[in-house]
Amino acid sequence: MASTSPVVSELISNDEIVVLQAQLGEWDNLNHLLVCAKSKSAVIIDPFDAKFWFDICLENGWELEQAWLTHSHWDHSKGIEECLELGGPNFQVILHEKELERGWNGPHTHLLTNSELSSHPLGIGKLTFQAHCTPGHTPGHLTFTGNGVVISGDCLFLGRCGRADLYGGDESKLRLSLRYLRDEISHIQDWMVLPGHQYKLEDGSNPTSLTVAELLINNLAIKAVDNDEDWNSLDFLSFEDSLAEKARRQRAMQS
Repeated sequence: MASTSPVVSELISNDEIVVLQAQLGEWDNLNHLLVCAKSKSAVIIDPFDAKFWFDICLENGWELEQAWLTHSHWDHSKGIEECLELGGPNFQVILHEKELERGWNGPHTHLLTNSELSSHPLGIGKLTFQAHCTPGHTPGHLTFTGNGVVISGDCLFLGRCGRADLYGGDESKLRLSLRYLRDEISHIQDWMVLPGHQYKLEDGSNPTSLTVAELLINNLAIKAVDNDEDWNSLDFLSFEDSLAEKARRQRAMQS
């Protein structure tokens, strides 16, 4: 059976920014391309397939210049080496230095050093974003905000949050990160939240984006974050699966 090409959705297109989304790979990763409409410069977030995005940019007359990683798990960083090959010597790969704590040894050109629960500015073309260090899913997980979008990776999904039991994860830090993000985005209710994966909401709907206002109503983790009993009752912070067993072995090797 012939494979089906990923569907590319144009989420935003105006005089300032173009935002494209596509679901790639067997883990159903949501990749996001941000394009400065004025300079035609582009950045890909968590590239799963570099050639796919370089081809999209070539078709549209855009220059793919950077890749930003929310975190360094394999399914979010698979395309990095190819990005550097296709992008040439000036291509930039940016992630947080704390991802080295969980063993990241992949290629990169810049490591951010901002402290946990703080932000650092990043630019593409004439656009500026903030890279927030939101640990918990991984030590140096980044959430990117700016120009009408919140790109939350695996820290914050639309209806819940990422797991905290993988190697380098920390449930208490994840809870603090969710409080921090809630406070950071609560004043931008009409902005679009774009997660790293698509999961169904409690009502059975399965969107790939929500406004901040919609997320604050629907997200179980955000609603539970201030109450110990509610937080401890969440069933998606850890799982008994092969990834959990691998994480236990990794932690044992470090002890």
